[in-house]
Order: sequence, then C-alpha cells, then structure tokens
Amino acid sequence: MSESPKSDFIREIIAADLASGKHPKIITRFPPEPNGYLHLGHARAICLNFGIAEENAASGARCHLRFDDTNPEKEETEYVESIKADVKWLGFEWGENLFFASDYFEFYYECAVHLIKNGLAYVDEQSAEQIKETRGNLTVPGTPSPHRERTVEENLALFSKMRAGGFEEGEAVLRAKIDMASPNIVLRDPVLYRVLKASHHNTGEAWCLYPMYDFAHPLEDAHEHVTHSLCTLEFEIHRPFYDWVIENCPVPAKPRQIEFSRLNFTYTIMSKRKLLTLVKEGHVSGWDDPRMPTLSGARRRGIPAIAIRKLCEKTGITKFQGVTDIAQLEFEIRDHLNTVAPRRMAVLDPLKLVIGNLPAGQSEDIELDNHPKDPAMGTRVVKLSREVWIEADDFMEVPEKKFYRLGPGRHVRLRGGYIVKCTGFEKDASGKITQVNCEYLPGTIGADAPEGVECRAAIHWVSAEHGVEAEVRLYDRLFTVEDPDAAEGGFVTVINPDSLKSIEAWVEPALLDVEPEWNCQFERLGYFVADRVDQQPGVKAVFNRTVGLRDSWAKK
Repeated sequence: MSESPKSDFIREIIAADLASGKHPKIITRFPPEPNGYLHLGHARAICLNFGIAEENAASGARCHLRFDDTNPEKEETEYVESIKADVKWLGFEWGENLFFASDYFEFYYECAVHLIKNGLAYVDEQSAEQIKETRGNLTVPGTPSPHRERTVEENLALFSKMRAGGFEEGEAVLRAKIDMASPNIVLRDPVLYRVLKASHHNTGEAWCLYPMYDFAHPLEDAHEHVTHSLCTLEFEIHRPFYDWVIENCPVPAKPRQIEFSRLNFTYTIMSKRKLLTLVKEGHVSGWDDPRMPTLSGARRRGIPAIAIRKLCEKTGITKFQGVTDIAQLEFEIRDHLNTVAPRRMAVLDPLKLVIGNLPAGQSEDIELDNHPKDPAMGTRVVKLSREVWIEADDFMEVPEKKFYRLGPGRHVRLRGGYIVKCTGFEKDASGKITQVNCEYLPGTIGADAPEGVECRAAIHWVSAEHGVEAEVRLYDRLFTVEDPDAAEGGFVTVINPDSLKSIEAWVEPALLDVEPEWNCQFERLGYFVADRVDQQPGVKAVFNRTVGLRDSWAKK
C-alpha cells in the first residue's frame, strides 16, 4: 500500500474541520443494511470510512460498524455475520464500535412524537397507492392528504395506537409535514413510520411499527455523534430531508452528510435485488459463489483483500459517477499474487507422456524453486517417474509455425528436469492421441541442451505415479457483456455459459495437504486458491481459478 498521504475532496473537508476546531475528533461510520451480502461496490465506502478513521487515529478518530436494521422483512442474522466477516477480511476493525439501528428504536419513537407535538408530522390513513398517486411528479405538485390537518392530540393518539398494534399493515403511516409542492419530491411529506407485524432479528416481537430508512439514518448518525456521514451519490437528493430531520428533532449532535461516487465495474451487477435473483434462481451456487461480485465470493475465489484496497486507492474518491473496467481489478490481483504466490505444477488437460528409457518403478528427485524471484520462499522436491502427465496442447502431431513444444522428433524440457525427445505417439480408435512416447537425454538436468539439439521450450508436468487428482474449477466472468443491466432481455440473458468449468486435474502431491484459502500459481496456467469450503487437507483437493496469467478478454 502507498505510504503517501491520501487526498480527495472529502479528506480536505475533514482536514479543514479539524484545523478550524469544528470537530476535536472525527467519527465516521459504515452503515450496511443486513439484507444481503456486501459486494465490491461497498469496498470503496468501507475503505473510505475506516481509512479516514485510521489516518486520524492520533486525534481519537474512530469508525463505527452499524447495521441499519429497520426492515425486519428482509434482514437476517446470516447477513449480519457475513458483513462482519467481510469487513474484517478486507482489513478493518471496529473494536467496541459495533452498533445496531434497532437499539435506538425508542429514541426514534420519541423523535417522532416530538415532531407530532410540534405540528411537523401526522398519521395518514391513505393507502400506499393513494399516497403515491397524490405525491405528484417533477412538473405537478403533490396533493395534500385529507388527514394532513389533524390536530396534535389526534395524531398522538393514532400514533400510539399504531405502536400498540391497533392498525394492520398498510392501514396507517406517519408522515412528515414538510412541503407537498417542493421541487424535491423527497420532501413531499415523506413517510416516517409504517406498520409491519414481523419479527425482528434483534428486537423480536417488541415492535410492530418500524421507522423508514430515511428517517432513522440521520437519527442514528446523530445519536452516535458521527461527524461526517459519507454516502454514495444516490443519497444526494435525500440530503435536504436528512438535514430537516436533524434540525427538527431533539438530537445530541449534528452530523454532516457528504456524497461520493460509488464503485461500479464492467461485466458486473451490483443491485442486491438482482444478486438475490441470481441466488434464488440457481444461476450461482450461493452468495459466496466465486463468480459473484460479493466480498465473500471474491474471498472464495482467492482475490487478495489488498488488491481490492489498492484498486479503491487508485480509483480515488470523486463526485463523478464512472464505471471501472473489471480488468483493472484483475491487474491488481495479478500484480500482487505474482509477488507473493508460490509456484506449483498442475495439469488441467492431461495427456500421458511415457519416458521409455526411465525404468518402471524408478523416479528422480527434481528440485524446484518455489518462486523464481524470491529465494526466501525456498525450494521443493518433486518426483519424476517413467509416466508423467503433460497438457494435451503441449503436443502437436503436425506442429504449427512458432510452436516450440513437443512434436514427432522434437525436444522439450520438462520443467526443472530432463530434456526429452518425442519418439512416437499412440491414438485410440477415434483418432484421439492418448499417449506420447519419448526418451530423456542423460545429463540435461540443470544443463543446456547438447550441441545439435534444439530445445526452445519448457513444459510443466506431474508424475502419474506420485501426483494426486484434484477438482479444479475454472471460473470466468459471470456476464458476456460490459453492461449486463442494459441487456435487452434482462441481465440473466447475458450470463456467460462458460463462467464455470469443473474439471478433474492432476497436481503435485503436496497440494492435497494445503489449508483452505492457500494461494499459488499453477505454472503457465494462472493463479489458483484452495477452496475455502470444499478443500479437505489430506482428503480432497479443490482449487478455484482466481485469474489467468493474462487478460483473456482483451481481444474480445
């Protein structure tokens, strides 16, 4: 990570507030709703809020992790736990600063009563459809509710009845009394409370009316003495209502809302509703499917958290609503893993190579570097036996121009081992090549090719006798187009049919014993990770492709 001070318009505002003494210390918050898993789009907000707290830790800054759990119909404990795990995985800690909006339900209720007493809120018994119809549009002002001029006493009694369960769902709401002709439709008497007779994951059956997000959010910030409430741009139009709530409710602090652009990617969707559709309709295996843009999916795919953080740092904080090429994230992944991932050999499309002059039952110890540029990673020993697996595309019966690997009469080096010469091959009844025969050249381990022998390539291999079978999952982009949301037939019509290929492969025996989430580079193939769910050390090897060695989509 870069050590140079970060700079953007939000950090400039915060620096000015500290310098002027407006705030002795900075308090930010990351406030996810526990109605789904976090995705890559949330990463910028996480890095921004927790990053600012880290940068100003000397003056006592902190960042709260707060769950905005005001909608019991969509929220689950599963999502709460997944969000906590994802934030920690990304590299941030909240310490004692873990909060739930539902812990403040009584405070919101008191604020609502305060608004009613001051003639700024009323109980409306119109249906949701009627309220929507009378809100107006950008050119037509809204029509006041027939219940808008109820007395304070009537509204207090009706609101108390709402709390006591005297209304069914949809029969009554509490609305703010602001301006039905406002050019900002958000200010046309927005709903503050609705009746929901649903059990809440945190408060159980204690409440049957729940605050709307736009009402609860500023009150949560104020209750926690948040100084800077950092939101993505879609909340900009809601800021006047945020400020109205702060100004008209008995709050202990006055936070400031500032908006920034969210992180969007090509070949990706970020809508929780659409991600839930992918899960429920079985297009993916779950929220943590490695093809999903969720943080848990990224983790299972083997994407390093630092790669996501670096991308957030490089793309910066702006007001410009842009789209980041997913190739930029893939570059950061490769850039990091190229440095830290040890090398191993695996064969994904096995073709048997028989070394005729190596006796059956005999093997050679081959010492290989674990990393070509980092001696500190040490070496390992692999067994070279008479029969080895090579990639099928490393042999051609009739070699094309610029193909330097195996072909009849050709030489190639087995990675770290002997140079071998192809002496023939075998086919099955269908004409498929099933075996390549060769002989090794003595004295060529660690030595140049003998005079007169042309050897211009080295290929990876795995001993057929000592290697182990592994399930390897070749993941690719989930969608075939840059903007799946704009697909004419809907995003599900552009799902990539080749986004997952599960194959049986051969790998070095030591890969059976690695722990889940262990990253490595399969030489010449790409970066892979031991699956965090299905890898069973000593029993079953399951590897997911994180990313290829090169961008295979560039030409597409």
